[in-house]
Amino acid sequence: MSKLSTATLTAPSPRPGASIPSTPGPSRPESIEMGPISGPSTPADEDAAAAAAAAAASLRESNIRSVIICVSSFLLVFTTCGTVFSFGIYQELYQTMSREPGNPFSGASPAAIDVIGTLSVAFMTIAAPLATAWTKRFSPRIVISLGTAFFFLSAMLASFSTRLWEFILTQGLMAGLGTCFAYMPAVTVAPTWYGPRRGLALGIIMSGTGVGGLVWAPALQALNAAVGFRNGLRISGGISTFLLLIGGIFIDWDPVSKARLEAENARLKTAAGKSWKYSLVSLWNVPLVDWRIARSSKFSAQLFASFLQSAAYYTPVFFFSAYAKTLGYSAKQGANFIAINNACNAIGKIAFGMIADKFGRINMLLFTTVISAIASFGFWMPSTLVPSLASGQGLFITYTITYGIFASAYVSLFPTSLVELFGPQNFASVNGILYMARGLATLVGTPTAGALLRGSEHLTDPSGYLHMAIMVGALLAGASVGVVWVRMEWKRGP
Repeated sequence: MSKLSTATLTAPSPRPGASIPSTPGPSRPESIEMGPISGPSTPADEDAAAAAAAAAASLRESNIRSVIICVSSFLLVFTTCGTVFSFGIYQELYQTMSREPGNPFSGASPAAIDVIGTLSVAFMTIAAPLATAWTKRFSPRIVISLGTAFFFLSAMLASFSTRLWEFILTQGLMAGLGTCFAYMPAVTVAPTWYGPRRGLALGIIMSGTGVGGLVWAPALQALNAAVGFRNGLRISGGISTFLLLIGGIFIDWDPVSKARLEAENARLKTAAGKSWKYSLVSLWNVPLVDWRIARSSKFSAQLFASFLQSAAYYTPVFFFSAYAKTLGYSAKQGANFIAINNACNAIGKIAFGMIADKFGRINMLLFTTVISAIASFGFWMPSTLVPSLASGQGLFITYTITYGIFASAYVSLFPTSLVELFGPQNFASVNGILYMARGLATLVGTPTAGALLRGSEHLTDPSGYLHMAIMVGALLAGASVGVVWVRMEWKRGP
């Protein structure tokens, strides 16, 4: 074979779509057009194309699923937390009724009435380890269905209650358990679906507490005024049940977590042997935190900070309406304060969720906690002391907005900070234990704040709330110190 023919055979083929450069030599006929040169497709090429198409379709499906999880979780938080955080409407109503004879609250102190709302908020997280365990062992939908049943029964039974202790058990304890079993699956499952935008996603989901309060507070006040609080409980209970059923249908684990949990459950079932034994073991197999983690300084710091923050957080929310009346506002205007606070609550959670994705969740946790402490000392406490009602009103409006924006951001940043501090593999158990601690803190902090009012003879005067305002500010200042400790441990690393 000649050198020319050998060169022709061994020269590399031009890549598809590339032009063939001209070279010196005999001219070719003008009529011959050289198009793209490509070899025939191979099975490997077809498999690669099919795999790429499947990956693209899977990504689209995952993105759609992530949006659905976000919307469903928001709806669950909107309904449960929005209703619970609007208890200030009932606190003000029941305090008013306590000064009248012949009703379940006659002669009851503000602290005794506050036990209702405190129990509902406390058990929203005290039962968190159990709720997260059942969410892992069974399915989020089953646990949410249980919460829906509790939530419905609490409203219906409370509407027929005739004694204070009955309201404590129904509107307090049962509502708290219902909230826990509907709320905890949402905040446990949702973070596993998101990566770099986890702060924004959780901010949107947790803004359901603020949006819920913005909607539920005036709605409950209007219902109570129009049909009485008993019928109001029945109507709101029916609406809440419907919303929880809709939200719970779509909640599920992300594919990776679901596969891992199915493997764990299969091993547990094999070890248990019989199905009934497996169910019994699964029911009470609460995932306690790894003691290696629990003994770490990082865990202690987060426990300290979150306990103090939770002990303070709900007190202003529950007493906004009652305190507003001491400044000359009506019951309807008092409900609007709760609504304003909850609107700012939603804005703060979304805004700081976005900022946290860029500047760090722990950094924003510290910033928002410090500002909420400063606001309590700088706006609420002075509003109880100034002689002019107009000045007190201005300070309290400022506090309502500031506290709503900054204090509430802690709640949405809290679960994202746990992922950052302890890793996704330890998130579920750490999440449950620390949420339980937050519930216990609420059980201590809010009744203590209510007890400070019992000793005051001026419940119709702003000065009667001075000690409550000081307590809230002091607890938030302590929480700020705790978050500084958390940040130091986070910077130190594992």
